[in-house]
Amino acid sequence: MAAGTALVVIDMLNRYEHDDADTLRNSVEEVLPVMQTLIARAREQDAPIVYVNDNYDDWSAGPAELCEQALAGAHRALVEPILPPPGAAFITKARHSIFYETSLEYLLRNQGIERLILTGQVTEQCVLYSALDAYVRHFQVIVPRDAVAHIHEHLADAALQMMKTNMRAKITDADTLF
Repeated sequence: MAAGTALVVIDMLNRYEHDDADTLRNSVEEVLPVMQTLIARAREQDAPIVYVNDNYDDWSAGPAELCEQALAGAHRALVEPILPPPGAAFITKARHSIFYETSLEYLLRNQGIERLILTGQVTEQCVLYSALDAYVRHFQVIVPRDAVAHIHEHLADAALQMMKTNMRAKITDADTLF
């Protein structure tokens, strides 16, 4: 992957204690190995990795607290393998988009990033909204279809099609990246 590309890991620090958690957990279990490999390859290439995670309305929580809270949930096995590696940037968010009232755009522009690889959850929610916000900010968007988790498969498929058609996102498999 060319210089100027960052891997953005979206909302993977999760306790999985919400209404639709069962369905999401099943999807995460399927894509987690691919996400792990993608992060490892990004690290090998010294590509910037940025974790952006919901703060779950805990305005005092930073990366350490969000990791600790997620690990304390009932599904540690879905969190532990995807914890932020040393040196990864970490930004908290309060709403769906990784850009909404965060410092992400500043961080990316400061590092000369032009392309974003979006991985994480939920395809038809936070990944979709983040792709749109990246597109309107003139970033190139890449979404590895096998490294994003969903709640509703049919909506995730539609979201990927929308990203491709409306946002000119490259939808690919993770093994083509890095």
